[in-house]
Amino acid sequence: MSALAVLIALGPLTGLAVALAGARARLAGLAQVTGALVAFGCALALLVELDGHPPLAGWDGFLYVDPLGGFFAMTVAGVTLLAALGSVGYVCAEEDSGGFSGFQVRLYYAFFGLFASLMLAALETGNLGLLFVLVEASTLASAALVGIEGRSRSLEAAWKYVIISSLGVTIALAGTLFLFYSGSALHLGSNLGLTWPYLFAHAHALAPQPLRLAFLLAVVGYGTKVGLAPMHTWLPDAHAEAPSPASAMLSAALLNAGMYAIIRFLAIAHARLGGTYPRAVLLSFGFASIAIGALFMVRKGNFKRLFAYSSVEHMGIIAVALGFGGTLGLYGALLQMLNHALAKSVLFLSSGDVSLRYKTREASQVSGLLAAVPVTGGALLLASFAVLGSPPFGLFLSELTIVRAGFASASPVFPLLLLFLLGLAFVAFARTTAGMVTGQPPDQLTSPYRSKAVAVSTAAPLVLGLAALLVLGLWIPVGLDTVLRHSIAVIG
Repeated sequence: MSALAVLIALGPLTGLAVALAGARARLAGLAQVTGALVAFGCALALLVELDGHPPLAGWDGFLYVDPLGGFFAMTVAGVTLLAALGSVGYVCAEEDSGGFSGFQVRLYYAFFGLFASLMLAALETGNLGLLFVLVEASTLASAALVGIEGRSRSLEAAWKYVIISSLGVTIALAGTLFLFYSGSALHLGSNLGLTWPYLFAHAHALAPQPLRLAFLLAVVGYGTKVGLAPMHTWLPDAHAEAPSPASAMLSAALLNAGMYAIIRFLAIAHARLGGTYPRAVLLSFGFASIAIGALFMVRKGNFKRLFAYSSVEHMGIIAVALGFGGTLGLYGALLQMLNHALAKSVLFLSSGDVSLRYKTREASQVSGLLAAVPVTGGALLLASFAVLGSPPFGLFLSELTIVRAGFASASPVFPLLLLFLLGLAFVAFARTTAGMVTGQPPDQLTSPYRSKAVAVSTAAPLVLGLAALLVLGLWIPVGLDTVLRHSIAVIG
């Protein structure tokens, strides 16, 4: 199993290796897809190996994968595969049109592979210190992708992202130190003592006051990476200015990796402090994020910013689900992460095709998409309904589970408030995307792709993502249900 874990983390680096060798966009893209496919296949194989077996542990706790980590690794690897497929057409079109130079193409694939590899490695370690290092390194790698176009706005967004995210991760480091301090009675003297399983197993011996502060700082710090309000301010700019496949990675992979760290802190805090304090923290940040995301979606402007604020809203929904707790709340939260990752991958990848064809990212300047480009227009429309929680897509099922958890765990005020905010988000989001897909298309609209194979590579991840969302809305495979239940058992 250790070999599978290593291949998961190293698979995406094939794009980096080929890019550094000087390959052009098509060859580098093919190498990146191959590496992402290897990572995704190994993630699935590792989950199968973990079923009914103890967690994978080794290297003094620096390597640790249980069902929860395996689930997140599968999700991030799947998003990486979809984004790698979408990158082939997007980067080839940019290179052919002169938007990307050969150096920018190599830079894109080098940092794309490094970014994905660092995130996957962060999900496979049990050591809190190494987790901090990998998350911070992923910030630097992804910041290069945000500013790769070299425009003033993209460079500004990249610097804003680096500064705010680095500050957030530093706060998370402070939370980690307070967690160590709360375990002073354990006499932590080895690497194994600084790992999730050890601290969770000995949570009863942790000092409660430092642990409260540790959990709060972790939510604020890693919540900055997640995009929880009010630490979300980097997210709309970064998502709007990055190349669309990179935006898909930021929204569908990076945010989940940050939420993974919060869940690990939640498990330890809940085991020692009970549910009241963690619940109050998560519900506060969660509802603030949903409200801010929904309100900012009312504005009709850059459609990638719209998708970014939708990510803020959905991370808030996940935080609320974790706050509701219980089997339903945790199950709904994990299922929401998977469904959101798929839906947002389709939205951002389709937005890349739209921006290449229409030469704009302003929603008001896009119309007739369904008539002009049926595949992209249909994918954008269906993914919009999916991300808004409409049946028969997977997000309807996960959000319904979360609402049920709310009614089962507390006063009906919270689930009713959640339903109201979801309704507001539905109206705001659908108002913009409906205007983009309907109406008359421009008279002169040419394809940015020079070959049919490149055009097919652009459509493939849209079809795959929508198919997965539809399946998850109608049927949860037995294997996935088992993984989710085992993950809930890990959280406690």
